[in-house]
Amino acid sequence: MSAWLGIVGIGEDGMDGLSPSARAVVEAAEVIIGGDRHHRLSDAVQAERLAWPSPFDAMIDVIRSHRGKRLVILVTGDPLWYSVGARILKAIPAAEVTFHPQLSAFQWGAARMGWSLADVETLTVHGRPVEQAIPFFAPNARLLVLTRDGDTPGEVAALLAAHGYGPSAMTVLGALGGPRESRIDGVAESWAAESPAFHLLAIECRAAPGARVLPKGPGLPDDAFEHDGKMTKSEVRALTLSQLAPRRHGVLWDVGAGCGSVGVEWLRLARDGAAYGIEPRADRRDMAARNALKLGAPRLTLIDGTAPEALEGLPTPDAIFIGGGLSEQTIDVCRAALAPQGRLVANAVTLESEALLIAAHARHGGTLTRLSVARAEPVGPFRGWRAAMPVTQWVWHND
Repeated sequence: MSAWLGIVGIGEDGMDGLSPSARAVVEAAEVIIGGDRHHRLSDAVQAERLAWPSPFDAMIDVIRSHRGKRLVILVTGDPLWYSVGARILKAIPAAEVTFHPQLSAFQWGAARMGWSLADVETLTVHGRPVEQAIPFFAPNARLLVLTRDGDTPGEVAALLAAHGYGPSAMTVLGALGGPRESRIDGVAESWAAESPAFHLLAIECRAAPGARVLPKGPGLPDDAFEHDGKMTKSEVRALTLSQLAPRRHGVLWDVGAGCGSVGVEWLRLARDGAAYGIEPRADRRDMAARNALKLGAPRLTLIDGTAPEALEGLPTPDAIFIGGGLSEQTIDVCRAALAPQGRLVANAVTLESEALLIAAHARHGGTLTRLSVARAEPVGPFRGWRAAMPVTQWVWHND
C-alpha cells in the first residue's frame, strides 16, 4: 500500500516555517491529529481536528480508523527524534508513512547556546523518570534535555546538587524559534526560577569541590551501592559487564539480583535498555530499588521470586547474568530463552556452584575462567594484600 499517513513536524513559527512540500500535505489534510498547541499553530487549515487520545496506545486504533483519508499528524520538531514517529512505526509499515521533519528542539537549543550538537548529550525525561539523566552527569558535560513540564528544571537541579554538581549552569529555553521565545539562566544549587511549561533544558555540568565523580561504568565502586556485603564486587562486576556486552535497547535478566549492582550498571550502559532483577528477599529488592534511583537506573524491574519459575513470561533477553540461585535447571531455561547472539554469564563462589559451572562448560562449551582479586589493606602499621574469595565465571554465547 502507498503512503496515506503524513507526520509533519511543526515549530513555533507555525505554517510559515514549513517547507513547501510539508505545507502542501497539511493544507490538503482531511483529518489532523495533534495537541492543542499544534492545532493553534495550524488553525488556518480547514480539516477535521482530533486531539491526542489518552492513553497513547489508543492512538494507533484512531490512526487506523482513518485509513483511506488524507490523515496528518502534527508533532513538534523532528517526528523521529524522541517523538511519536518511532512508536507509530512499530504498528504501521514505514511504506505507508511519509515524514516531514522540522528543526528539533535540540538543534534550536544548540544554536542558542552556541554548542556543537556533536559534542552534546541529547536526552529526554518527558514521560520518563528524571533520574534517567543521572548517568550523564560528568564534569564539563553538556546536556540538552526534553522536559515534562515547568517543574522539571527544579527536579533536575535537585538531582545535580545531590550528586555533587550544584555549581552546574542551567538554562531554560522556552518556545524556541517563535515570537514568544524566552530564556532563563541560573545555577542548579540555587535554582528557584519558574519555568514555562514548554521548554528545553540546557545544562553545563560543573562538579563542586570535593564532589565524588563516578564513571558511567562498568565497575562502579562497591560503596556507591547500598548493600549487605553480598554483592558482585567492583573488579568482578566490571569483567562481568564486559562479557554481558550491554547494548542500546538491550534486555538483561539478572538472576539473583541482590542489591541490583549488575542490573543498575547494565542500565547505565545500555541506553534505553531494560533489566529484570529476580530476587526472593524483600530487603534486597528494597535495596536494589533505592540503588536504581540513586544511580540513575529507574527502569530496573524487580521481581519477587526464584529461578527458573520467576523467569516465565519475561521479555526475551539479550543477556543473562546468574549471580545467585544457580542450578542445572536454571541454566537450561536461560540458555533456551536467550536471544540469538545473546550472552549468558554465571558466577560462582562456592564449590557446589563451581561444580555446576564446570559441568555446564563440559556439556555446552563456552569459556570457564577463575577470577582472583586482592586489595591492599592495613596490616598493623604496614600494608598487605588481602585476597577476596576467587570467582569462577562461565560465559556462553548463543551464536
